[in-house]
Amino acid sequence: MWARKRLDIGWFDLGYATLCCCLPGQRAERQRCIESLWSGSGDTLACLSVRSGFDLLLEALALSPGSEVLVSALTIKDMVRIIDEHGLVAVPVDLEPGAMAPDLDSLRQAITPATRAILVAHLFGGRIDLEPIVRLAEEHGLLVIEDCAQAYVGPHFVGHPGVAASMFSFGPIKTATALGGALIRVADPALVEAMRRLQRRYPVQGRWAFFRRAWKYGLLKLTSLETPYGLFVGMMRLLGQDHDRLVNGAVRGFAGPGFFPRIRQQPCAPLLALLVRRLRKFEPARLAARAAVGQRLVERLADKAPCPGADAPLHSHWVLPLLADDPAGLIAALGHAGFDATQGQSLCVVDPPADRPQLDPRWTRQTVEHLVYLPCYPEIPSREVARMAVVVLDELARVSGDGPPVEKEGGKGGAGDGAKRRRRAWRQALLGKPALAPSERPFDRQSARKRSRLF
Repeated sequence: MWARKRLDIGWFDLGYATLCCCLPGQRAERQRCIESLWSGSGDTLACLSVRSGFDLLLEALALSPGSEVLVSALTIKDMVRIIDEHGLVAVPVDLEPGAMAPDLDSLRQAITPATRAILVAHLFGGRIDLEPIVRLAEEHGLLVIEDCAQAYVGPHFVGHPGVAASMFSFGPIKTATALGGALIRVADPALVEAMRRLQRRYPVQGRWAFFRRAWKYGLLKLTSLETPYGLFVGMMRLLGQDHDRLVNGAVRGFAGPGFFPRIRQQPCAPLLALLVRRLRKFEPARLAARAAVGQRLVERLADKAPCPGADAPLHSHWVLPLLADDPAGLIAALGHAGFDATQGQSLCVVDPPADRPQLDPRWTRQTVEHLVYLPCYPEIPSREVARMAVVVLDELARVSGDGPPVEKEGGKGGAGDGAKRRRRAWRQALLGKPALAPSERPFDRQSARKRSRLF
C-alpha cells in the first residue's frame, strides 16, 4: 500500500542526527551558523518550531490586549491557541478556492480599528501572491506575517520582502525535514533582537529527547515503505483499530498536556546541526519530482475533482487535496486499491468572534468537510499515479451517478461531458462561486507545467 506521506529525509541524515546526539557540540555556534546560512543580514532566528517562533514574535510585539489578528481561515489549531494566550483575538478571513489565498473582500470586511496584524498561511505547498495583501496592509498600517511552514522550496526563497516576518518549518512531515526546528526571518532588527533575548531565557531542548525522536521517525520511515505499510494497515484492520487516527497522532507536533512549556525551549545542538546539513544538502531534483507527481494528478483529475490551491502561482504539492462529495467512500475506494488517503486532522477552521458571526468562513468550512488528501511523493511511479487518478474518477462518477467517466473519441460528447457539466455545477453549488471551464481558468495546463519546472 502507498502510504499517505513519506518522510522527506534520508537514512544518512537520520544516522547523522543520532551521531550528533552522542558527540559534544557548541549549540550557540551552530545557531549562528544556521542563521547566517539562511540570511547573512542578521535578521533570522532559529527556533524549536514555528509555534515557538510565533509565540516569541507576539511576546516581543507586546500588542495591547484585545487587539485583533486576522488569520487565514484554515490553519493549524495551535496558532489560534497562541494568539489567545497573548490576550489577542483571532479573526478568520475566508479563502478563495483557486489558490487558497485570503479573499480580499473578506479581508477588507474583517479589518477594524482594533486590527494590528494579518497572519497569512501558504497552504498545501502552494505559494500565493502576497502583493495585494501587503498593499492593503500598508494602507491600514498593519503588520503582515507569513506562515511558510508548508511552502519551503529551498534556500533561494526566504520570505516575501514586504512582510514583517516569514516563518519556515522543518518539522517531521515538512519538506527537507530536520525532525523539528524553524527559521523566522524578521524585518525589524530591534524586533528580532527582542525575540532573541526572550528565547535565551528558555531551557534548552534535551539532546536525548532528540535522540529518541530520531529513532521514532526512523521507524516511521521504515514503516511507510510500500510492503511494511500494507502489513501495518492490514494488522490494524484485523485488530479493529483505526490506523488513520494512529498515524495522524504519531506525527502530530506537541500533542498532549503542557503545550506552552514544551514550545518554549531552545533547539538543542543536534537539531541545529541536522538543520545545517539539510539546508546545505537540499535536493531541488527531489522537490521537482514531487511537484511533477502532483501536477500529473491535478491534470488527470481536471475539473471532475477540484483540487483546492492548485491555481497558486507557484506550487510544490507538499500535499495534494481534492474535493469529494463522499470523502469516506473515496478514502475507502482508494484504500481498497492500495492508496492510503486521509481527511487529515491537523488543520482547523477558525471560528469568528462571537459578536461578528457574519465573518464565519463559509467556503473554508465547507471545503474542510469535503477534503481528501492523496499520496503525493516522488517514489510513486507514473503508472501508479495514473491508476490512482482512475480510481478517483471512477469513484466520483459512481457517486454522481454518471457511470464511468468515458468520453467519445475527440473528447466531446458522451457521458464524459455530462460528468464535467455536473461536476462544475456541483463545484459552483459547494463553493458559492462561478464554476470555470478549463479554458476559462486563470492558469492553463501549459503554464502549470512551467510552474512545476521552477522547483
